[in-house]
Amino acid sequence: MAGKNKKFFCKECGYETIGWLGKCPGCGSFNSFVNAPDEEKAAKSDRPVFAAGSYSWTASDATVRLSECGREMYSRRSSGIPELDVLFGGGITDGSVTLVAGEPGIGKSTLLMQLADKYDSQGSEILYVSGEESPAQIKMRAERLGVTRDILICAQTKFEAIAKEIADSHPKLCIIDSIQTLYSEQISGTPGSVTQAKEVTSGLVRIAKTNNISIILVGHITKEGSIAGPKILEHMVDTVLDFEGDNSGGYRILRVIKNRFGKSGELSFFEMSSKGLIPVPSSSALLVSGRPLNAPGSVLTTAIEGSCALPVEIQALVTDSCYTNPQRMTYGPDRARANMIIAVCEKNFSAGLASKDIFINVISGLKISDPATDLALACAIISSVRNIPVRPDTLILGEIGLSGEIRPVANLSKRLTEASALGIRSVILPGSVNPEETMGLEVIYADNIHEAIDILFT
Repeated sequence: MAGKNKKFFCKECGYETIGWLGKCPGCGSFNSFVNAPDEEKAAKSDRPVFAAGSYSWTASDATVRLSECGREMYSRRSSGIPELDVLFGGGITDGSVTLVAGEPGIGKSTLLMQLADKYDSQGSEILYVSGEESPAQIKMRAERLGVTRDILICAQTKFEAIAKEIADSHPKLCIIDSIQTLYSEQISGTPGSVTQAKEVTSGLVRIAKTNNISIILVGHITKEGSIAGPKILEHMVDTVLDFEGDNSGGYRILRVIKNRFGKSGELSFFEMSSKGLIPVPSSSALLVSGRPLNAPGSVLTTAIEGSCALPVEIQALVTDSCYTNPQRMTYGPDRARANMIIAVCEKNFSAGLASKDIFINVISGLKISDPATDLALACAIISSVRNIPVRPDTLILGEIGLSGEIRPVANLSKRLTEASALGIRSVILPGSVNPEETMGLEVIYADNIHEAIDILFT
């Protein structure tokens, strides 16, 4: 029987209890409960302690008024890659912690090696900590990428050793590749477990804030596409960057999911080459290049991502199903919203979609959540099921309600400007909007989905 007030916790999800359990109520894992460290011993543990320098985010005892706070409290440094500086909100903030996530082989280590080579450290050291590769492997990648800076390489996975190295070398930028390989000797659990990842990240955040060191963490993702480890990791860090797109393709999309020092949702496009990741200057042309003409199921729309209006091509394929339960597959749009649009189309047009497989794809692998793309999604589905192409060179914009009405969209001027630059000749808009400038486009208004379909297929 467990001793009085003895605590146990699940090393997989962190669930705490005062007694040992065979199965965790939180995550369902078996035999995952271990003794929690004694609080008195933990307080006296030999954890690395870092004295705060002249600047610290967390060691200030002064309480100030909002009017007395100023931008001089932090500074930014250029990453050396303008497209990355945009994602960070103008540069990497000193003392910040960033989490970079993506599929295996998509280019996380490559991009961070390029960043380490070009980072504006002003003479300070750059520390690259790798728990997955040997120094010789890292050197091979650096030679392939043409890295000229003599970066400090630390092949360690123990947190205490890494913390000591940071204290000794005083780097201005520290890259951890990856957070799932690190462990602390004072925490029970294997490297990569929830408890280890949470505690090691907490220690690195403390080091960054008290020593004004920028730290970038590489994170793995699960098979569902989410960042591996507890969700609290994303809350603890200042910035979260996520690679999107197919890692077997030539292009990469880097999106800001969270940013405490700038806008979230910003995107940058890169092309993978033998010399590393090269920024793509014209992302708009990239997203719609090679678009088929007069093809059923293919439509054009624009999605607001961050501060940009991106033209995107949505394709839909509707075919007879050979399964008892028809398939609904989406690559880019949110699946729940796509199912809602399918239901609206079936209600208004009786197209027999309940017995058909429906596949929806956004070209280039871009994930979109803009409701202004609803009408384009519905038109692609109707175009495919009728096997009739939509009106050529037409941009489709509008949010669809459950009764089939078309609602207004935001940032209309940005969308029309981008469409005009691509040679679009006409645009379908909700009847309740009145653009100040049409950019030379023929504007066609529709109040509901019936009117929009009649216009596009006549």
